[in-house]
Amino acid sequence: MTYFNLAEPIFRPKQKELDYQDRQGLLRFSIKIKNSTLLYSFYTRIDQVFVLWGLISAVIFFTAQFAPIDWITQAIFWSIITLIGTAIMGFLTYFWVQVERLRWVLYTWALLMLGGVIVTDCAILYGWGQVLMNLCPMWLALSAIGYICTGVGLRSRAFIVSGIFHLLGIAVLPYFIGWQFLATGLIMTLNLLVFAETQWDMRAPIKNYNLLTEEQAEFNKQQYLLRQRATMNI
Repeated sequence: MTYFNLAEPIFRPKQKELDYQDRQGLLRFSIKIKNSTLLYSFYTRIDQVFVLWGLISAVIFFTAQFAPIDWITQAIFWSIITLIGTAIMGFLTYFWVQVERLRWVLYTWALLMLGGVIVTDCAILYGWGQVLMNLCPMWLALSAIGYICTGVGLRSRAFIVSGIFHLLGIAVLPYFIGWQFLATGLIMTLNLLVFAETQWDMRAPIKNYNLLTEEQAEFNKQQYLLRQRATMNI
C-alpha cells in the first residue's frame, strides 16, 4: 500500500460527488442567459479559503510593489488583514478538519501566518535590514512549509508539488530584482486559485467518522464510490 493515492490524478476537474463535510457552506456560482448556462462552478469552504488567501496575497504583495505607502502603515495593514484572514480560515475549515482529523494542519497554517506577521512587523519596527531584504523569500518559505505539511496530512501529491513550487520561487527571485513583491504575489495567488478551481488528490476516506452520524458516514461511502467511477472514466 502506497502512502499517496496513486489512483487519483494530482489535479483534475472538480467532481460534484462531495462528502457531507464538503457540502457544508457550499457556494454555487453560475452565469445564465435565458435557458443556457454559460458558466457554473461551486466552492466548498476549503475552496473559499483558497480564494480568500489568494486575494489577501495579491492585495498585500501588489500593494508593497506598487503603492507609495510607508512601511509602518503597510505593516499595520498586513497585520490586520492577515489576522482577519486567519480567523476566517479557522471558522470556515474547523468542521472539515475535525471530521478529517486534520486539526494540526489548520494549527500549523495559523502558526506560520501569525509567526510570519510577527517577524515582519518586528523587522519593520526595529529595522532588521537582513530580514527586510528577504521578506519575499521568507513568506515563500513559510508557504512551502505549510503546503508540504498539508501534503503529508492529506497524503496529497498536489500540495507537496505546491510546496516545491514555492521553494523554486525562492530560487528564481534573484532574477526579479526590483519586482520581487510582484513575483511573490503572483506565485502565491496563482497557486491558490489553481487549488480553488480544481480537484486535488488526497488519501482515501478515513474508516470511522467520529463526528458524523451513521447516515452521514454511509452517504460519504456512496459518494466515494461515485468519485471512483468518475475517475476511472477520465
